[in-house]
Amino acid sequence: MAEYTLGLAGAIGHDPAAALFRGGELVAAVEEERLTRRRHARDEMPYHAVRQCLQIAGARSSKINRIAISYSPISPFSPARWHYARRHWYAPDRSLGSLLNGNRRYRRYIGNLRQMLDKLHISPNQARIVPVEHQLAHAASVYVLNEPEQKTAIFCNDVKGEYSNMLFARGEHGRIVKIKEFHNPDSLCGMYAALTDYFGFEILDGELKVMGIAPFGDPDKYDLSPLATCRNGRFKVNNKLIGTVGLRRYKARSKGHYFSQKLVDMLGPRRVGNLVDDPYLHYAAAIQKLYENMAMQLIEHHLGDVLAESGILAVAGTGSMNILLNQRLAAMDKVERLIVHPACSDSGTAIGAAGYAIRQSGVRLEPVKNMLLGPEFTSHQCIDACRNHRDKPVWEELDDPHAKAVELLAAGELVGWFRGRLEFGQRALGNRSVLANPQQANTADLISQQLKFREVRRPFAASILAEASGELLGAQPADRYRCIGVRINEAWRRRYPAIAFADGSTRVQVVDAEQHPDFHRLLTLFQEKTGHPLLINTSMSRPGEALACSPEHAVELFVGSGLKYLILENLLVTRRPEEDSW
Repeated sequence: MAEYTLGLAGAIGHDPAAALFRGGELVAAVEEERLTRRRHARDEMPYHAVRQCLQIAGARSSKINRIAISYSPISPFSPARWHYARRHWYAPDRSLGSLLNGNRRYRRYIGNLRQMLDKLHISPNQARIVPVEHQLAHAASVYVLNEPEQKTAIFCNDVKGEYSNMLFARGEHGRIVKIKEFHNPDSLCGMYAALTDYFGFEILDGELKVMGIAPFGDPDKYDLSPLATCRNGRFKVNNKLIGTVGLRRYKARSKGHYFSQKLVDMLGPRRVGNLVDDPYLHYAAAIQKLYENMAMQLIEHHLGDVLAESGILAVAGTGSMNILLNQRLAAMDKVERLIVHPACSDSGTAIGAAGYAIRQSGVRLEPVKNMLLGPEFTSHQCIDACRNHRDKPVWEELDDPHAKAVELLAAGELVGWFRGRLEFGQRALGNRSVLANPQQANTADLISQQLKFREVRRPFAASILAEASGELLGAQPADRYRCIGVRINEAWRRRYPAIAFADGSTRVQVVDAEQHPDFHRLLTLFQEKTGHPLLINTSMSRPGEALACSPEHAVELFVGSGLKYLILENLLVTRRPEEDSW
């Protein structure tokens, strides 16, 4: 009988998630925020996510043999704790705390974990708890799930773990061997996050806004090099400016920030206008360039030998959501293949921790075909969601929902597309998406007006048929998860202006029939009707919301937005005539 391994994420305080393996097969993975509807589900345990995974797998809680968590106690003799103490000397409570009580967060998490397991009726006698270091869990999430035969260079680029925030390692024969680690506060992601905070955005979400606007600025107009030093394989933030704690933190309205008053003195007031204003637009471009350049230097220094031997680079961690950095990594001379984990934020460490524990036991994991790992719903459940909603939207059953969606898209309408299993990770991959015709000139404006309210100039991602992707991508890597930026030529930019950044780059999901047959059929029918092999694809969520999970979530979003049409499994949901005021 196959063993069940449960992987859990969220010990850092955000993005709790659960993943369930049957033997070496990943059968389910769900993020808590999708179920509770609280973005990032901060300071919560993945209770509902665990229950959902068990339900998907058809397994009882008594079947779980092993529980892997993406957090581990760190020895008091570890250089990580001493580094933290030395770098935070100016805040004695933090400094001494790391030396004398450095595993307090771990102990607190274990206490919360045992309470959750008790509620789930998982006995501590039946399931062994396996702590996995946070960065190793990130590394495993991208390495052991699709394990190459050759050596693999691994770069984990994160804001923080227990103490480590950057890991350079190599994967070989299922083992992950550390080469170099960097510890708090010396974090590339932390540097980017501090500027995100300075721009007035929430960390974890605002970084993508900064990245999205960066191509429109001049990266050389302002010098941000005082933020950190990077030379000869060493990296160190200037924690008089960023990565600050205690009294060094800039405070506004009693809230402490991840930068100091000295940064404000250097750059000027924290953003009060639009991000596209001078100097903030150019600061965004400058921090993106600095971030990319330093990452490239560190990878070349610490992983250059491994890359020269195999050409394979795997990246994970929150910083791997930066598609512009990934685009440059894919173009490095020594990189022949770039692997980016599609759930590279902390939620992905649920998969990584479980995968690491299984691989350490000698079992090789089965390759993962896609990230469609969450729950799915019947048309009857969708009908109930419409009937039970207070606004009673109009619905009708369709013989061919794909044909109806294509008809609407070809006419220039936006269409909510809710079918199949929920995606795991940060990207909508065609099961919980809002789709649009890419050729229509005002498409970006329509999406912003009806759903996203996005900043001016930020383009939208696209999904393209694998059979047609060669013309768009050329020699660039095909990416099934929209994690790597690609360049498109001037002809494609003119044809599809809503998907292109100012520098000619875009985000594209390549969709093939084997791994995503339902969405592939929709794209195929759209191409047959219009001649265009791609659709604009944005997430079925409003700003600040988690991706829609259930039919109830989708109907609530539909009613509360400006969308006119929603395909809900085999239903077409529309507004009552008197509601249609958009």
